[in-house]
Amino acid sequence: MTAHEDWQKHQVDDVSVADDVRLRVYQAGQGFPVVLLHGFPELAYSWRHQVPFLAEHGYRVITPDQRGYGGSSRPEAIEAYDLDSLAGDVASLIDALGEEQAVVIGHDWGSPVAWHTALVHPDRVRAVGSLSVPHQQRGDRLPLEVMREIAGPEHVFYIDYFQQPRVVDAELMEDVERNILGFMWSISGDAPPDERFRPIRKGERFVDVFGPPAELPTWLSAEELAVYVETFRQTGFTGGLNWYRNVNRNWERSPHLAGTLVEQPALFVTGSRDPARNPAAMERLPGVVPNLLVNEVIKGCGHWTQQERPDEVNQHLLAFLRAAGV
Repeated sequence: MTAHEDWQKHQVDDVSVADDVRLRVYQAGQGFPVVLLHGFPELAYSWRHQVPFLAEHGYRVITPDQRGYGGSSRPEAIEAYDLDSLAGDVASLIDALGEEQAVVIGHDWGSPVAWHTALVHPDRVRAVGSLSVPHQQRGDRLPLEVMREIAGPEHVFYIDYFQQPRVVDAELMEDVERNILGFMWSISGDAPPDERFRPIRKGERFVDVFGPPAELPTWLSAEELAVYVETFRQTGFTGGLNWYRNVNRNWERSPHLAGTLVEQPALFVTGSRDPARNPAAMERLPGVVPNLLVNEVIKGCGHWTQQERPDEVNQHLLAFLRAAGV
């Protein structure tokens, strides 16, 4: 049975987590709860290889389409997608499902949500972890200022490009299959140097800096790609893009978190070819996450960690859960 066929057997619920927000939630198994949070442009479906594995090993696995994605609510206001709101969704989901605590693990944008939930709702998070994106303490400058310095005068940092309402949203909708596949390919571990995501030159569009591969990668079947394509054709990309449009607001709202440590047992797993791994943040990670039980780099893996290398990720997750005592 394929991971896609396994996924179709999961229990699916719509769970209210705020007055105007309901999350589409996929569940499997019984035992201590493990919440898995996806990134952009993904869905709960990105965890299709992990859910049955963890369920078979004695865990209740809870995997939502996060706010703005898939079958979940998509509020119109940009401000509805700040980290406080997203972490609040996770805490409310744990409560709504009748659990006192959970392990919370994110990938890509799900990573800062997981770390933020551990900081602002510590009583709900027994252990925490992330794939691809390491935890970073709050910096001393607005994030977009730093990104503009990194980009320099001739380029635009992609997160800065995303700040323009409706611009990249429309670009991505022009050819959803080409753009999802091309973006995924360009930051995967399989893409050769001349097909990897490159900086956006001023005057270029985001969708100009990547293209689809000649053949699908081995870790993404046509059937699996179709799940993403069909969903985003229906929902658009604006909900997920609005997360990026809160990067400065998240910083402005978090001075109370400057210098704080993540005290819970923690995991970090990334790929050696992942452009989001942030080597400087990785070096600082043991100092800001003092109970880091698993800290691994998967050789040759790109950004889509749990999809590219599911077996290795599954073993790291299981080792972490056992070491955390859940």
